Amino acid sequence: MKYKSRFSKYVTWLVLFFFYLPMVVMTINSFNNSKYGITWKGFTLQWYIDMFNNPKILFTLMNSLIIGVTAMLVSMILGSLAAFCIHYYRTRLQLFHNNLILIQLGVPDILMGMSLLLFFISIHLKLGLLTIFFAHVTFCISYVTMVVLARLQNFDFSILEAAKDLGASWPVIIRKIILPLLSPGIIAGGLLAFTLSIDDFVITFFVTGPGSTTLPVYIYSMMKHGNPTVVNAISVFIFIATFILVFFTQKLTDTKKK
Repeated sequence: MKYKSRFSKYVTWLVLFFFYLPMVVMTINSFNNSKYGITWKGFTLQWYIDMFNNPKILFTLMNSLIIGVTAMLVSMILGSLAAFCIHYYRTRLQLFHNNLILIQLGVPDILMGMSLLLFFISIHLKLGLLTIFFAHVTFCISYVTMVVLARLQNFDFSILEAAKDLGASWPVIIRKIILPLLSPGIIAGGLLAFTLSIDDFVITFFVTGPGSTTLPVYIYSMMKHGNPTVVNAISVFIFIATFILVFFTQKLTDTKKK
């Protein structure tokens, strides 16, 4: 048993080393005075200064934040409604609805990006921030729905019946009972949706238009034509922000166990 335990431990550390070593190298190179990061030429913060002084980076970051926040808010509303309907009514229609949500999680990003692009072109919708917003809401809803559904597993629906017996209307039940009890799951799903939206590249690459470039798409162009060391600084910044969001998402999700 001890041998198996040690083997599992070593495999776990090996996997973590494999996944996080590139991030460690990227972080170190973001402080490297070498422009291309091939050899170490001393410590510098110049690449972070260049990052914050680059107007294109700030513009694309603003686009990403606008899309991320709006997609998060809409996904929180629609995803929470979808989760409540799936869990509360349990009809054949809602079973089909649940299957659609699950299928959405398994669709490859490149397939979704191509299908959304063809759809927007077929309805003559100009590519831009609006199409990016629609695309991000499309895949973010599924993740919010799954998180809220997990929260609903421990939800006592007898509270709703008791509230209706006491004369409470649905608006009062939603405002006084459902939202307070489900708020950790809703917020956790919203933070997850924001993280996925702010980091998305593949789907955004297909549905973006002139003047609506997001930060991940701009980073892709910088890797080919710009300064790769500045890209390292941007990546470290995004990694830290994503880690913070995931940390708070995990904390909110864990509250359902208490």
